[in-house]
Amino acid sequence: MEAVITIDVLRRAGADVAVASVEPGSATVAAAWGVKLAADALLADIADAEFDLISLPGGMPGASTFRDCKLLENVVRKHVEKGKLYAAICAAPAVALGTWGLLNGLKATCYPSFMDKLPSEVHAAESRVQIDGKCVTSRGPGTAMEYSVVLVEQLYGKEKAEEVAGLMVMRPQHGVEFSMKELNSTSWNVGETPNILVPIANGTEEMEAAMIIDILRRAKANVVVASLEDKLEVVASRKVKMVADVLLDDALKKQFDLILLPGGLGGAEAYAKSDKLIGLIKKQAEANKLYGAICASPAITLEPHGLLKGKKATSYPAMWNKLADQSECKNRVVVDSNLITSQGPGTSMEFSLAIVEKLFGRERALELAKTMVFV
Repeated sequence: MEAVITIDVLRRAGADVAVASVEPGSATVAAAWGVKLAADALLADIADAEFDLISLPGGMPGASTFRDCKLLENVVRKHVEKGKLYAAICAAPAVALGTWGLLNGLKATCYPSFMDKLPSEVHAAESRVQIDGKCVTSRGPGTAMEYSVVLVEQLYGKEKAEEVAGLMVMRPQHGVEFSMKELNSTSWNVGETPNILVPIANGTEEMEAAMIIDILRRAKANVVVASLEDKLEVVASRKVKMVADVLLDDALKKQFDLILLPGGLGGAEAYAKSDKLIGLIKKQAEANKLYGAICASPAITLEPHGLLKGKKATSYPAMWNKLADQSECKNRVVVDSNLITSQGPGTSMEFSLAIVEKLFGRERALELAKTMVFV
C-alpha cells in the first residue's frame, strides 16, 4: 500500500517516478501481503542517476532488506549529502534511515511499535507526517496518502498538492473514525475466510486495487487477484505494474462470496467489455451474493449492465451524472443490502474497512484501522 500509494500520487502530480527493486536480479517483488509488483528497473541499473526525492516505503522484511542493501545505503547517503529531499514511512525511518544515521538530530516519526527503535539521537515525534528540513517521515499505511501529498507539496508547492488531494477525494479530517451509509441492512456473514475476487486490468487504479487486496488479506480473507488481460501482469492507470494471481478464466472455475471492482477509467471500461466478468457479476447479484465497486466502476461497469437497478450507490464524483439514482451519491461509502460502492482513491481505505466491518464486525475493522494508523 505504502509503495503503490506513493508512486501513484507522485505520478498524478507529474513526477517522473522510477520504481527500483533492491532484490538481486529480480524486478518482480512480493510485497508484505502478497501483492506482486514489477519494478521499472533494478537499483543497480539506476544507482548513478540523479533524483530530486528518494522515498522508502515500509513493511517488514522490506525495510530490513533496505537497511542491509549497501548499494541503497550509499545511494541515499550521497543524495542526502547533496541536500536533497528524502523520505521514509512506517518501519523504514527507524529500520533503514535511523540505522544509517540519517535521522540524527532531526525530528522524525515512524510506525508506532518501531518508535523505540529510533536511535537516541533522533527527536521522536508522534505526528502522522513529520517534516524536518529535507527529511519527511510518516507512520504507516493509514498515513501513506497524507505523506504522499506532503511530498507533492515539498516538490511542487501547496497549490499542486491541494489539487491532487481534491481529485483523489481525500478525507477532510485524517485520523478520525470512519463510517458508511447503510440501507436495507442484511447480514454479510459468510464464515471466517470469505473467498473474494478482485479483477484487475490495464488501466485499473492501482491504489484502489492495492488497498482493497491488502486490507482484506490483513482481515484474513482469501483474496484472489485475477487479470483480464492475456497475461498476469497489468499496467495500471499510473503505470504501476501489478502481477495477478491467476487469469480471469481460471478464476471463473471458482465460487466467490464477494466480487470487488477497483476503479480507474481504463480498468472500468475493460470490466464493462468483458462478457465473462459481467456474466459472473450478474450471477452473483441474481443469487443475492455480495458484490461491490469503487470510483469509475459503479458508473462505467455496473450501471450500464443493470447491476445498480433498484439500488442506492455512489461513484467517482465526476461520474455521478451517469448514475440513474443519485440520491445517496454524496456519501463516501454506500452499502445497500448485498452491494457496496465508494467514491475514489481517497475513500478506498474506508471502503475496504466497511467491507471488513460487514464481514467480521466493527471491532475487527477498528482494530485493523488502528494497526494501519488510519485512526
